Amino acid sequence: MPTQEEIKDSVVKQLETVFDPEIPVNIYELGLIYDVAVNDGGVVDIKFTLTTPMCPAADILPAEIETKARTVEGATDVKLELVWDPPWDPSMMTDEARLDLGLE
Repeated sequence: MPTQEEIKDSVVKQLETVFDPEIPVNIYELGLIYDVAVNDGGVVDIKFTLTTPMCPAADILPAEIETKARTVEGATDVKLELVWDPPWDPSMMTDEARLDLGLE
């Protein structure tokens, strides 16, 4: 059985394969994932946000996040929490994401 840290690392790797359809950068590097936590039983809690409350991807991203996280060995359940505080802004992107988008 993988450790909590191994499960978390694997979930993050899966989240790096999820892309906002309007932005050619994965949601992890965009800074849309606020927290990934794994409890002793393998339950994965993911706190995430969207670029705006009216994000056109609001219907598809949560399902894709959950589906990808559930593929991780050792993940017994996945719980998502969509949060709006703090609101997302471009400063939350990784340096690599900003370079990819020509913002630096």
